[in-house]
Amino acid sequence: MLPLQDWPAPDRRHLIGVFTDIDDTLTTDGAITPDALQALAQLHASGVHVIPITGRPVGWSAPFATQWPVDAIVAENGAVAVLADGRKLYQQSPGERAANFERMQRVAQRILREIPGTSLARDSAGRETDIAIDHSEFAHLPQAAIEQVVALMRAEAMTATVSSIHVNAWYGRHDKFEGARWIVRERFGRELLGEIARWAYVGDSTNDVLMFERFAHSIGVANIRRFEHLLAHRPKYVTDAERGAGFAEFARAVTAAR
Repeated sequence: MLPLQDWPAPDRRHLIGVFTDIDDTLTTDGAITPDALQALAQLHASGVHVIPITGRPVGWSAPFATQWPVDAIVAENGAVAVLADGRKLYQQSPGERAANFERMQRVAQRILREIPGTSLARDSAGRETDIAIDHSEFAHLPQAAIEQVVALMRAEAMTATVSSIHVNAWYGRHDKFEGARWIVRERFGRELLGEIARWAYVGDSTNDVLMFERFAHSIGVANIRRFEHLLAHRPKYVTDAERGAGFAEFARAVTAAR
């Protein structure tokens, strides 16, 4: 991972959009800080599309999509988006969502029964297309238990991923990258793959690996270093500051080059 200062100015100057994780990337201790919120506003004012893409539930994300200066928030690891006007878009049909929801609740209850110390994420009431087990937000699970949770989810034919706070799992072929492609088509009528060299991604943990792999302009806020040994693909650049301050550092680098 290279220092953010090594990111060439021409690459920063030509950006048209930014995808960013939320927890521990935009937020610090569970809340967005003033510097990170100002960074979103600065990017937006400079003509850069800003789309947070998160494992958080749609119910949790909806207020922020209308309050923050962003084009949309893609929630539940790519399954659903909330636009700035409050409208929701889904990748799955209502029938698929209903059938998957029932299956997911059965898996969640099996995890709680079979793996000691597990608990559902406190934001679970707002989830429509995935389940989440808390490992570092309000509860603490040792790494061995996290691995047990992931293994059980995958044994149930679910896609599972680990963020900085939750273990998320869902039924369906979507993920953060496919969610990014989908929202660019839905929101702008364009294909992300044709312009991906003009987009950046900012993240902080193992569930950002796919995005780090696919985006040439991939940035980790400094707290990514605690997951560095677990990353199959690392971000190309890393900020000096952690969490929201790191995102603000990234935004300054982009706007200074424009």
